Amino acid sequence: MTSAKKAPVCVLGTGLIGGSLLRAAVAAGYDAWGYNRSPVGARAARADGFDVTEDLPAALRRAAENNALIVVAVPMPAVDHMLSAIADYAPECALTDVVSVKGPVAAAVREHGLAARYVGGHPMAGTSESGWAATDPALFRDAVWAVGVDQGTRADPWTRVVRLALDCGSVVVPVVAAEHDRAVARISHLPHVLAEALAAAGATGGDLALGLAAGSFRDGTRVAGTAPDLVRAICEPNSAALLEVLDETLTALAAARDSLRDKQSLADLVEAGHDARQRYESARRWEITGIRPGDQDWLEDLRAAGERGGVITRLD
Repeated sequence: MTSAKKAPVCVLGTGLIGGSLLRAAVAAGYDAWGYNRSPVGARAARADGFDVTEDLPAALRRAAENNALIVVAVPMPAVDHMLSAIADYAPECALTDVVSVKGPVAAAVREHGLAARYVGGHPMAGTSESGWAATDPALFRDAVWAVGVDQGTRADPWTRVVRLALDCGSVVVPVVAAEHDRAVARISHLPHVLAEALAAAGATGGDLALGLAAGSFRDGTRVAGTAPDLVRAICEPNSAALLEVLDETLTALAAARDSLRDKQSLADLVEAGHDARQRYESARRWEITGIRPGDQDWLEDLRAAGERGGVITRLD
């Protein structure tokens, strides 16, 4: 990793992801501060020794004065408000986000005239908890952090975002927004929907079913413990991709239902699922090297490498 001086970081939203990022950045030696809409949340962060304010213009003016990297860490419904304030107070700052869907954020960034300094981001980490009390500076350790390589991305802000992700302990997967959103619909948003359905099915069985529930039910419903408003904010902005994979899943479940009814067999679904799980467990990351930000075709080369399972673990 490069030894270049770490540029300041301004985190907008200090809930689970944003607050954990603020903690991790400070622990890694960054000059970092944050904004939180909730006075209770901001006070809790300050009580723990972190520089968090409820004054959004003040946080952004400070970012502009210090050429900070701004990180938007609020749910999708609040993104437009954040971008409007950034356009007013810190339009020249490098900008990234940690929102779970990339296409709608990129579109909003363009609408506010901020695309020139924007790089999409999404750390694949989290828990079912929320708020400052749930934050953890180790949340991103060994996690994957998706970083955008869409056409028009500039090398300087991209490098700053990657450096921050690496300093927080993550490995970086380069990906374009549309491909990211299709992928997370399958491995993040669909699991939320299935967990909600499984939890509801268990509860419909009454006290006996819940009293007998053990590991498979607990693990399968873990993310159903996430606040409902947050689940909706995560999943609904990716509705097109999620609808596509939901249709695929419903088709697979309908085929399994028919097989169970007609043949008393779940063989096809169970074997396909087992094989897929084995593929997941045996997957191996490989390190992307030899692609320098700003070189000819660097964005496309990184996109192709990320699509093949490559990750960035250091900056030369």
